[in-house]
Amino acid sequence: MHRSRLQVVLIDSPPDVAEAGIAFWGAVLGREPQPERGTPFTVLAPLGAGQVLAHQRLEEGPPRIHLDIETDDTDAEVARVEGLGARKLSEQEDGCVQLQDPTGLVFCVVPVQSPDFDDYANTWP
Repeated sequence: MHRSRLQVVLIDSPPDVAEAGIAFWGAVLGREPQPERGTPFTVLAPLGAGQVLAHQRLEEGPPRIHLDIETDDTDAEVARVEGLGARKLSEQEDGCVQLQDPTGLVFCVVPVQSPDFDDYANTWP
């Protein structure tokens, strides 16, 4: 048995347009972007139920939107979503696993990162 939940919706931008993207979405949402120091992430707005909209500055690659699924058992969650049709693309040293859904959209399964995980996680057999 493990638990997981949608934790963050990320707007990804390559370095040459990242600042413009952060400024644009902050203005659209009427919120002051909150950079997370020492990371490529900037929080743009809360979405409710402990979820957030954030911006991620990419090292390379095209602009896109992707989801992070937070879990207390990465291997079990990756197996669960692969059973639903996902395809694994890569694994990082920090425990993040990048996958693709059946339509080609990228998403990540990540270890627990938020203090409110227990409040909102789904339990899976």
